[in-house]
Amino acid sequence: QVQLVESGGGLVQPGGSLRLACAASGGTFGNYALGWFRQAHGSEHDFVSAIAASGIMKSYADSVKGRFTILRDNAKNTVYLQMSSLKPEDTAVYYCAAGRAVARSGSWYDYWGQGTQVTVSA
Repeated sequence: QVQLVESGGGLVQPGGSLRLACAASGGTFGNYALGWFRQAHGSEHDFVSAIAASGIMKSYADSVKGRFTILRDNAKNTVYLQMSSLKPEDTAVYYCAAGRAVARSGSWYDYWGQGTQVTVSA
């Protein structure tokens, strides 16, 4: 059983940056692909980014490509989402997830964190 805890959310102005972190415990971190999803009020969980267990393969939603970067540190059992040039439409609860493969569908992920709120507003 893998436990995931997100941190780093908050309020930021448009054009600003935030770095989200997701710390894992209770499993073999290096065996899992890791993903970030987000849920805006009243919407579904939308794929944001994912990284393979090896850290080599990465995937990004078109809406964040070039602005967000996903990284993982297997020594610290942590995955990061570096977000820059933030826009109001990036406002959402951000969730990290651990799963079997780099995938854009949440059904490929077996473990989920509780989420961290990101609000982009002037």
